[in-house]
Amino acid sequence: MPVTDDIAFDPDWFSKPGDTIVSLMERRQVTPCDLGGVIGGGMDTLRGILAGSITIDAPLARDLSNALGGSADFWLRRQANYDRALDRVVRVATESEGERWLELVPFPGRQPRARPGVDGRMDAVRRRLVFFDVNNLRTWTTRYGSVRSDTQFRTSPTLVSNEGAVAVWLRRGELDAALVVTRPWDADALRGRLDEIRALSRIGQPSRFLPKLRDILASVGVALVVVRAPTGCRASGAMRPLASGKRMLLLSFRFRADDQFWFTVFHELGHLLLHDGQTFVDDEETLQDGREQEANAFARDCIVLPQLRAEFERLLPSRKSILRFSVYAGISAGLTVGQMQHGRMIGHEQFNSLKRRWTWDEIEPALGYPGVMSAPR
Repeated sequence: MPVTDDIAFDPDWFSKPGDTIVSLMERRQVTPCDLGGVIGGGMDTLRGILAGSITIDAPLARDLSNALGGSADFWLRRQANYDRALDRVVRVATESEGERWLELVPFPGRQPRARPGVDGRMDAVRRRLVFFDVNNLRTWTTRYGSVRSDTQFRTSPTLVSNEGAVAVWLRRGELDAALVVTRPWDADALRGRLDEIRALSRIGQPSRFLPKLRDILASVGVALVVVRAPTGCRASGAMRPLASGKRMLLLSFRFRADDQFWFTVFHELGHLLLHDGQTFVDDEETLQDGREQEANAFARDCIVLPQLRAEFERLLPSRKSILRFSVYAGISAGLTVGQMQHGRMIGHEQFNSLKRRWTWDEIEPALGYPGVMSAPR
């Protein structure tokens, strides 16, 4: 039933209208699918409002009023107040730190051709402020610009990640995670479902295991999102606490092989359960500090259970032995091969045919829009 009463909220007009939308969706238990089904443009529009790339006009204001409450005028005022506050912030940021904004802060996708003069510089700064949802360079640096120094970043001497590309990838993940319906974060509940997650490795197709993985994690307060890494970003996975209280598990499917994918999943879950409250971004080669070693050990123990470790270490380097152990252990053969290669029980060129590898044509149909699953019960 439509609700027409105006809604009181903290008048922090710099926050995006999308922040109010997310808050009201949670309060009124409206799922992203529900809202996307009743606003013009559907889920694309909803994502655009959250990202700040779509403004609320009169038709959208009416749709939001019917779906979430508040009058249409309320939503138009909410947009107008944000726009005025943004104009002020853009002017100050451009005058005081304009060159640094353009030098340090990346822009997602193809950079539009810059307009000449002050107006062009203000427009470029505005795009960055809106996408990252910050009001000054100090805040951006704290949240995104120091990601390499504030996280344990895996880096390869030959494949050095571009920090700006990583920041864009993280921000896109946050925007998608805002649309994932989850229950409150519950570490004990996650520990209790690790065996279910492990069993999913036996399912070959992303279209079958990704929705199941997403639902399991949502039920314990973790928003699973998959964002293809932009050019320059070598990250395979990240774990980050979000302001909403949920946790984000961000994956890139960078290697598109089952052993790499599932090790990344368990590595990031290890960070979450062992080092909650911190952001971790992981690439090919890790800086082996204590936290990374702990997350690696956690992932290994999730894949090959400790009670099976001795039997695993006695495995013969044969296809038959690998397949038999994998069935007994309840994991895919690819994970067994990956662990044997990592432990130098076999060479990295051996038994790779037992790994499952996916194309993006197989992965992308399984992604859909975040939040399309039913709300966890």
